[in-house]
Order: sequence, then C-alpha cells, then structure tokens
Amino acid sequence: MLLGDSFDKLEGAKILLLGVGGVGSFCLDCLYRNGIKDITIIDFDSYDESNQNRQMWSELHNGESKVESMKEHYPEIEIMDMKITPEWVNSFDFEPYDLILDAIDDIHAKLALAQRCYKKLISATGSAKRLDPTKIEVATIWKTHGDRFASKIRYELKKRRFTKKYPVIFSTEPARVKVKGSFVGVTGAFGMTMCSLAIQKLIEK
Repeated sequence: MLLGDSFDKLEGAKILLLGVGGVGSFCLDCLYRNGIKDITIIDFDSYDESNQNRQMWSELHNGESKVESMKEHYPEIEIMDMKITPEWVNSFDFEPYDLILDAIDDIHAKLALAQRCYKKLISATGSAKRLDPTKIEVATIWKTHGDRFASKIRYELKKRRFTKKYPVIFSTEPARVKVKGSFVGVTGAFGMTMCSLAIQKLIEK
C-alpha cells in the first residue's frame, strides 16, 4: 500500500549485508520484513552474553555463530561465516548485488569497500557510546561531522586520493564514555536507517 508498483523492486533486489551485530541485525530484520529475501550476510563472530543489550536474537543463541543463528530466523537468506578483510574485499565479486551494506567496525575493510564499491555502498560509522537516536544523520562521507570514526575514514581516503561520494550514516552526538558501551536505541536506529536508505535507493532505480 505504501510503495505500490515499486514493491516489486524490493522483491527482486539482491543485497549483500556485511556485519550482523548491533546495526546489521536490525537492518537485516527490517529488509526481510519488507519483502527483500535475496540477502547474503557475512560475519565471522559468535554471540556472547555481552551482545544481548543490542543484537537481535542474541539471547537465544549464546555461544553460537551469528550467521548460522540468523539463518534460523530468516531462512531464505544466504550466509558466509568469515571475517571481512581488505584482502577479501579486493578479491570478492560484488557485481551480482544491487547494494552493499556496510555494518562492520574494521576501518581497513571499510576503506577497501569504499574504494571498490562506492557506487553501490551504504556505510555506517560509530553508533556506540551514544544515547540519542535523534542525532543520527545521513550525508556523503565528505559531509560527515561530529564523528571521530568518520573523520578517520575521511583522512585515510584523502591519503589514498579517493574523491568519490557514497552515503554514510553517522551521529553528531559526542561520545559519552571512552569505553565501548552501547545502547540499542541508537545502534538499532542506525540499522533501521540503513534499511530505509537501501529501500529508497532500490525503488528509485
């Protein structure tokens, strides 16, 4: 009812989601509930007790593989249990996918993704250490502000003489702590924002 004929574009979309933690797990759930089933997820981690404040389904799968656990709840997805590294990014075939959704933390892999996949990329930066989801914004990587992680990414991309644009989800809220605490109201909102951006891009095609 909301999308009309554009809904067919979601059913036919092919998505690669990198990372299914505090951001990626909510993005996956949002995509799946909106009719996008051809999703490949990649993550190397297993759930532990510390994940339960922010990662979907973690309380049911303590000690288990994240991607294997996700397959139980979203049976039509494809899974890859592996760590995303710059070497992997440079060798993987991204061509079949309509969008690449980056919900990982590793800055080196993020830089490689930007250089290789910027035309299809939606990336999230730092969602930890914050409490206010209303401070979340979307801009190109060059227009991000108030986020130290995004600043590091911009700096490293400039060093590589990378000048292209791609959308980034970030928060302007200053970090409240030095340790890496997190709040699902922000990490989940990052994931929902990523899902929204993906859907908007797909229906605009």
